[in-house]
Amino acid sequence: MTTTHMDTFIRDRLPSPDAQPEFLFDLPELQYPERLNAAVELIDRGDPDALAVLNDAGAWTYGRMTDLSDRIARLLVEEEGLIPGNRVFLRGPNNAMLFAAWLGVLKAGGVVVATMPLLRPGEIATILERAQISHAIVDSRFLADFEASGGVGSLLTYDGDSGTGELERRLETVTPGFTSVDTHRDDVALVAFTSGTTGNPKGCVHYHRDILASADSFARSILKPQPGDRWTCSAPMAFTFGLGMILIFPWRFGGTAVTIETPGPKPLLEAIARHKVTTLATAPTAYKAILGMVGESDISSLRTCVSAGEHLPAATWHAWHEATGIRIVDGIGATEMMHIFISASGDDIRPGATGKAVPGYVATVLDEENRPMASGTGRLAIKGPTGCRYFDDPRQANYVVGAWNVTGDTYRKDEDGYFWYLARSDDMIISSGYNIAAPEVENALYSHAAVQECAVIGAPCPERGQKVKAFVVLAPGYAPDAGTVALLQDHVKTEIAPYKYPREIAFVDALPKTATGKLQRFALRDR
Repeated sequence: MTTTHMDTFIRDRLPSPDAQPEFLFDLPELQYPERLNAAVELIDRGDPDALAVLNDAGAWTYGRMTDLSDRIARLLVEEEGLIPGNRVFLRGPNNAMLFAAWLGVLKAGGVVVATMPLLRPGEIATILERAQISHAIVDSRFLADFEASGGVGSLLTYDGDSGTGELERRLETVTPGFTSVDTHRDDVALVAFTSGTTGNPKGCVHYHRDILASADSFARSILKPQPGDRWTCSAPMAFTFGLGMILIFPWRFGGTAVTIETPGPKPLLEAIARHKVTTLATAPTAYKAILGMVGESDISSLRTCVSAGEHLPAATWHAWHEATGIRIVDGIGATEMMHIFISASGDDIRPGATGKAVPGYVATVLDEENRPMASGTGRLAIKGPTGCRYFDDPRQANYVVGAWNVTGDTYRKDEDGYFWYLARSDDMIISSGYNIAAPEVENALYSHAAVQECAVIGAPCPERGQKVKAFVVLAPGYAPDAGTVALLQDHVKTEIAPYKYPREIAFVDALPKTATGKLQRFALRDR
């Protein structure tokens, strides 16, 4: 390939071709031209008068976002010295200015390194050093931790969507228009750092065509979006689930991104009602939390609900369907894979199952010898148009096995091609010779009204090797006492095989999570 990148720091540190997975581009929708800039495809091709971004601060059309991102690109190149391939650090909550910056970086030929607003100075410093960041665009409200991390050479700051920041003032004097860099489809577009469920984030490299492939496989085939759809997501754009659901997918299909800065179920419901959201994406725990508030909110505009980030318990799926009439589209994705690769929608949904391989992907389970099985239980393995490319990280060899992307999840594949989640591969509890999947116990606990959130691990036990231990956040009205322990233990024994019940239950105020809301089981084990 002929790269346009003058700064090849990331490309020079990619795993060798034989250490990368096999990539598949079988669908006609995945046949992209050699020269491709994802930002141009997403925003410049849209109807300039159509609504691109909507939030409580205002509304931005496709034409306005094109102009804004052009000016940012020109400012970066002509005044801030950005050359193609430089890494640009983005920090801030989901809003129009952050999205314009993301577009502007890609138009300028830069590489986006977006980060969670919740990251602290030490975590930021690690990313700045690892990715050798040269430029940064930071929401001024989140500047303190960035400055405490050491900072970078070029810094631009903006004031959310108020229009009053330093970046906004400088853009007023920038000449409109910009000829976007003619990037190759396989030029590096972004480095997404994993959310750290295993304690040590990895840098996942994605190309310009990877950005579009996630839309042209999962979103196009499973969600069947329409122009004018209004999308919102609780996840930050720095999390690739959020990036897809609130930026890439809306704009790929002529829709509107409805951005929300305030976290929590109540602001999410308020935004759905106020801005007539049609597509909602959030985590299973959020759907469970929202359930108690649905009757107080107008969610009549909702047509599609998507869940990812953690396994969706069947009890939550049924409760949501009963309360709203909407079937949640479950899915599993990974930062390494860009977005969701197993899912199902409509009549194809089987509650409790994650779904089937998304068109464009193939999926299997591997036996103990890493051989694909037609059906059965094993490690989940995927191939498709996206795949794992860690930069400068020996853990590439753990994720890519025999040209497959191996996610670290244990699944059961049935004879119909549906995949049923059992556990993270390291979450299987072996107690007295029995294999017990932690999520199965969690599902049983979640089916009791006393449980607001829970997590199950294997704890050391001299008699059994491991015992099932549950950490439970109680719903209001329940006391953290021995009576509630017995209540939950008896309930689990009625839901699943009695030997799987939690022999120890610890009540906690909150579960340890990453900035994206994913459970950190390793932190529970460390306790």
